[in-house]
Parts: sequence; structure tokens; C-alpha cells
Amino acid sequence: MSPLAAAAAEYLKMRRALGFKLYHHTWWLPDFVAFVHSQGGSTITTELAVRWAQHPPDGHPNWWAAKLAAIRHFARYYRAYDPRTEVPSAELLPRQKVRHSPYIYTEDEISTLLEHARRLPRPLQRETYSTLLGLLVVTGMRVGEALALDDPDLDWHRSVLTVRRGKFGKTRLLPLHPSTMEALDRYARVRDRLSPHRPTPSFFVSSTGRRVILQNLQHVFLRLVRRCRIGPHHPRTPRLHDLRHTYAVETIREWYRTGVDVEPRLAALSTYLGHVCPSSTYWYLTATPDLLALACGRLEQAGTVLP
Repeated sequence: MSPLAAAAAEYLKMRRALGFKLYHHTWWLPDFVAFVHSQGGSTITTELAVRWAQHPPDGHPNWWAAKLAAIRHFARYYRAYDPRTEVPSAELLPRQKVRHSPYIYTEDEISTLLEHARRLPRPLQRETYSTLLGLLVVTGMRVGEALALDDPDLDWHRSVLTVRRGKFGKTRLLPLHPSTMEALDRYARVRDRLSPHRPTPSFFVSSTGRRVILQNLQHVFLRLVRRCRIGPHHPRTPRLHDLRHTYAVETIREWYRTGVDVEPRLAALSTYLGHVCPSSTYWYLTATPDLLALACGRLEQAGTVLP
């Protein structure tokens, strides 16, 4: 193993020990090291880093920027071992601040998606993925939060789920509907029957009995989306994270439809979703045209009753 490859492995190990998840870095850094060696290099240079980051050529500029950022952090670390190391500037591949409108799934699309998840070939896989997707639908949890759940995080007596590894390391409690608890209980019993000797405390497990890997979940999810023909004319392929958007939008939409005073409830929804501040939740009002129309309609109604 070359010094650069050994340093990359040690760097990843150290960062994980500090609590960083490093989903993409796990394969980005080894791939970059292999690229450096394929070009006859032995250390990090700005020219090599930029060339590697801009692959594939038709990739999104923000994807390129994220790849370069990963190398920049590693380069700062590696410079202590090799003074020849160059730390590329972030300005070479700047990130574009673009926030795309989310894809809002319909009830029929969600039902079809879950039905196809129940048809996956391997028994434990279909039980895990259909239950996991169902939980994302009814709670709006972040995907990473759901994958990080362990058995002790479910309080079966109080019908409460504890999110211990939320964004920015925050912990929160999510009350669950009895029907959701029944579905989770059924999954746990089937899971334990199909995988009686699990090597992990993870609540959701793969066919091997280990914690589900995000990349594998995303791969299967995209396959299900294509199979269900969901959003074929949408500018972007519907994402897993859009289930979270759908939960938030449908919750607010239902409040408007039933005449609920939405303003004071947004703070509670923000807490339930694990947003750092309510402004992140307010974005859903402007991200969805029909939801914005409902909000404007409520404002117009309020104006008509003013003296």
C-alpha cells in the first residue's frame, strides 16, 4: 500500500471515530488515490484534484464541488506528512446555491411504491424495505435517522421512537400512531425469525442481517421508482428525501383544508421533523405551488373579516 493510500485509510478511520458518517468519502478517497497513481503521481496536487472532481464531465457542478471539498479536507490532513501536498482552493469549483422544488408523491404513488417493495425477491429484503419506506412516509424522518435506529430506540409501551443520531447530533422523541407500532412490531418478529443471530442491534437489517447501507437502499428505491413509473415527466428523478417533503407538505395541506390555525403549529412540526429552526419548515410553504395558494387563500379570507 502506498503512503497516500495508507494515509487515506487512516484519515477515514480517524474521521469515523470522531462521529462523521462519511457516506461518499468512503469510496471517493480510494478512487482519488487510484486516480493519482494512474496519472503517475504520488501526492495531492491541485491539477489532479480538479481533474478528478470534474468526473463525470456531465455531472452537476455541486457534485464536483462536493468531491473537491472532500479532497481539500484530506489534503489539509496529508500535508502534515508530505509537504509537497497542495490544498486546492474551494473557489476553483464553487458550489451553486440551488434548492430544487421537491417531488410530492400522491397517495396512489406511495401505495404503488410500497406494494412493489413487498414484491422484492428476498424475504428479509422485502420486509425491511417495505417497512422502512412505510416509516419514512408516516413520520417524515430523514433516511439516515431511520437507518441508524437500534432496537432500544423503540419504546413499545409508550409508542414513542427515539431519534438519537439526528442532524447535528440532536436527539428527539417521535410519538407514533398505534397502527405504525403494529407494523414495526410485525416487522421485528419476522426479522428475528428470518435472521435470528443478528450481528448488529440495528432495527432495520439487510438480507445479511447487518445494518442497511444507504447506497443499497437508494439503488433499490430508484429501481422501484422506475418500475412504478413515478414522476416520468418531472425535471428530477423523485428521491427518497422527497418522502420527507411529502410528509411535511401533506401535514400542512391538511391543516389548511380543515381550517386549523397553521402558524402556531408550524413550530411543533419543525420540532417533530428535527429542523434546527422553523425557517426550514416555512420553506415548504413556498416550495409547493398549491400549498402556497392555500396559504394565500387563508390570508385573503382573514382580510375579508377585518373591520
